Amino acid sequence: MKSSYLCLFLGICLGLNAESAVNRPVVSIVGNAFHVDGQPTYKGRFWNGNKIEGLLLNARLVQGIFDDENPDTRPLFRYPDTGKWDPNRNTNEFVQAMATWNAYGLNSFTLNMQGGSPTGYGNKKWKNSAFTETGDLKPAYLARLTRILNRAEELQMIVILGYFYFGQDQNLLDEKAVLNAVDQMTIWLLEQGYGNVLVEINNECDVTAYDHPILMPSRVHELIQRVKSKTSKGRRLLASTSFKGRAIPLEKVVDVSDFILIHGNGVNDPAYIKEMVDETTNLAAYRGQPIVFNEDDHYGYDNPMNNFKYAIESYASWGYFDFRRKNESDIKIGYQSVPVDWGVQHERKRAFFDYVKLISGR
Repeated sequence: MKSSYLCLFLGICLGLNAESAVNRPVVSIVGNAFHVDGQPTYKGRFWNGNKIEGLLLNARLVQGIFDDENPDTRPLFRYPDTGKWDPNRNTNEFVQAMATWNAYGLNSFTLNMQGGSPTGYGNKKWKNSAFTETGDLKPAYLARLTRILNRAEELQMIVILGYFYFGQDQNLLDEKAVLNAVDQMTIWLLEQGYGNVLVEINNECDVTAYDHPILMPSRVHELIQRVKSKTSKGRRLLASTSFKGRAIPLEKVVDVSDFILIHGNGVNDPAYIKEMVDETTNLAAYRGQPIVFNEDDHYGYDNPMNNFKYAIESYASWGYFDFRRKNESDIKIGYQSVPVDWGVQHERKRAFFDYVKLISGR
């Protein structure tokens, strides 16, 4: 990294971090429960006879630091009122909405350094990556990330931070660049003192669209171990990775993961949510880690059988995933489709947050 680049990098990150909350929350795991500052989340809370204490009621909000560096596709994401895309406006509106989400009882969300598909599922020619082609960190992305992490600290929220996303990992030249990105991102988080971050190496490592073998199921455990090997002031980050909907994690991934990430996409029969949890806990490598669904595109919370409810009944955390379908043009729909309306006004979002409020007791 060139000296001028490093100075800019440090100036942005250290300057913004000075505004961080004084009482900096630290997430930990005790048995199969998440704790913050030594206390379980939702302490003492039960709902319909199910223990909520220790869970993460979360949402997939991966586009909080999104940008598109491809001038040909950038116009796809322009705001209707200005006719322009503005990454800083996107982050500003994200940060402004965080207190509202938290007031409903949401205590966690997933963010990603390479976002997610800004049109729903799939990825195309846009370029959204916080890493240079050699794996160095981009100051503009870190500046936006810092604002979100600082606000999350103030609200005592836990951030599941993904490093890589399929359809964007090809912007890293080779495996050396991937390793550099993992090292730099992990060291930056540790040196900045963020204790409210859980690391997700990559979203759905078993998707065949990944370019680099080390991001695929047979080797991704190496990166989980690499994150865990980095320490600062006697502290390390908790790490895992996720698999696509309906998939059960591989033994070698479960063996090294601090928590287990699974996805409910494609689970149209809510009963299979419980089966996924059972299959995971029955793996030989499973040793009692917390299980977290941090992506599920099923709703219907008024139905006595729904994916969210069945996850809770299995003592697994659950995460809302929403995007605009092809027949939906209203930008108020979805949290992954860019430009994003980060509010809760749309009925689909409101239904989720009302359910979170009910379960959390807020």
